[in-house]
Amino acid sequence: MNDTLVIVPTYNERENLPRMTEKLLGLPVKADILVVDDNSPDGTGAIAEELAARHPEIHALHRAGKEGLGRAYIGGFQWALKQGYEFIFEMDCDFSHNPEDIPQFLEAARSRNADVVLGSRYCGGVRVINWPLKRLMLSRSAGIYVRLITGMPFTDPTGGYKCFRRRALEAVDLDCVRSNGYSFQIEMTHRLWRQGFRITEIPIIFTERSEGHSKMSGHIVREALIMVWRLWLQNGLRRRPRAGVK
Repeated sequence: MNDTLVIVPTYNERENLPRMTEKLLGLPVKADILVVDDNSPDGTGAIAEELAARHPEIHALHRAGKEGLGRAYIGGFQWALKQGYEFIFEMDCDFSHNPEDIPQFLEAARSRNADVVLGSRYCGGVRVINWPLKRLMLSRSAGIYVRLITGMPFTDPTGGYKCFRRRALEAVDLDCVRSNGYSFQIEMTHRLWRQGFRITEIPIIFTERSEGHSKMSGHIVREALIMVWRLWLQNGLRRRPRAGVK
């Protein structure tokens, strides 16, 4: 078993999954892959099983139905911790996240002794391809909104390309994380930041998906707007990490 696991949640990704796993298996760093499928109607789960049968590095975790991105990652994190992985990634299956960035994440985690490495679309400038201006403005405004309320000093708190060290995920009561979508990304980072874990950002290029459909919805946006205030209250109205918590 490798010490690195890439969790790839899927829902109707039959066109992307074989290409994504091929890219991940061809990286210069060795990593295992966990496909977490939400009972995709297009047969993505069956494809995951076929890939797992051919490649010992690939594993499949099936869920009964579509419960959201956050629930998929929580299931993946719990599986990864039981298996003993040290570096645990989350990334999209639609190639909006470039798998070739994974070595850069691992290098940052090791050289900076980081507990979490965030892939940022806005670190040192805007690095987004094929987004309409409205979507870009929504994302940038969300980042500013999160920073103003919570105090987290990160340029891209809603981004979904991340690498966690085992010790960081072990410090979170995963069963108590109830959010999904953007709010899930914000909540996970905030829970670790307020405990004093070392979090760093690296620049990535985000490319809008070319196959399938975006999972963005108005409900996801509204959930994130509310969640930010809840996190602020959980942190005792502080806009900084709690001293001595870790």
